[in-house]
Amino acid sequence: MSEDAAGRRPSIRDVARLAGVSHQTVSRVLNNHPSIRPETKERVLAVMAELDYSPNRAARALVTSRSHTIGVLTSSATQYGPASSIAAIESAARERGYWVSTANVDARDPSSIQAGLAHLVAQAVEGLVVIAPQVRVFRALAAQPIGIPYVTLQSTEVDPGHALSVDQIAGARLATRHLIELGHRSIYHIAGPQDWIEAEARMRGFLEEMSDSDIPTTAPVLGDWTAEFGYYAGRELLRVRDFTAIFSSNDQMALGLLHAIRDEGLDCPRDISIIGFDDIPEAAHFWPPLSTVRQDFAELGRRCVDLLLGQGSGEVDPAVLVPELVVRSSTGPRR
Repeated sequence: MSEDAAGRRPSIRDVARLAGVSHQTVSRVLNNHPSIRPETKERVLAVMAELDYSPNRAARALVTSRSHTIGVLTSSATQYGPASSIAAIESAARERGYWVSTANVDARDPSSIQAGLAHLVAQAVEGLVVIAPQVRVFRALAAQPIGIPYVTLQSTEVDPGHALSVDQIAGARLATRHLIELGHRSIYHIAGPQDWIEAEARMRGFLEEMSDSDIPTTAPVLGDWTAEFGYYAGRELLRVRDFTAIFSSNDQMALGLLHAIRDEGLDCPRDISIIGFDDIPEAAHFWPPLSTVRQDFAELGRRCVDLLLGQGSGEVDPAVLVPELVVRSSTGPRR
């Protein structure tokens, strides 16, 4: 934005003075009021462009017709999966000449969700990505009209028509089937938080695969995604040690499990096999290197931007991605 000799940024009154109209008229132009005559609107917009004036991105978008910005509404930007998704979206957006504006909201507070959405809409974002793992966020969004193209990166029954996701159930079944094919029958599942869509889907995949293989299960242990919880759960489970393998709902909890196994003087995978989910960059360097399920976040970001902005050529790919099993040294045959 340009500044005058005194270092002051142009104001709405500067626009009004140069355009020969009142500041109320400029405000009506900004709000696209139907009572403004076309020639007046063109004159005001020309002055705004000359001054590079905009009180916010919405006004700039009105001058240029486009903001070239995608909004991301998230409630879990610090977690590996959502953070990787945001990074992938930013990379894909830049390739299309777009920027990304992110609003991190409190999933427990509906007013925070509404404020985050209003913040992004005020910047005239051309599309919206919702990366919120909790069902309650989607319920809050469903209660208000969004009014712009949007995509959600979780598969949920609340808003299935806009979902683009990795098949978490299929990924969990891959992990569980890998353990079963190694001969394991006493398998535990350390799940993620109960209100997370992905945690619920991975738990469902585990239970379905065990059921289809006619293997009895114990109730999954509800965790919190942290390595600390994995360590605590591992120490408690090893008091009885009535299992030979554990499927952890993410790699961080798997790291804690590996720590607990070592502290007990046991070996992985000779005594207990561990498999995780996500394939974080450090997973290949755990000891032992962790078997896990990989999600292609770069592809997820590309498809997300394609769905919002339209594919440059050809058809947009299907809205569900299949994850990949990555076998390393933390899983082995049952003794």
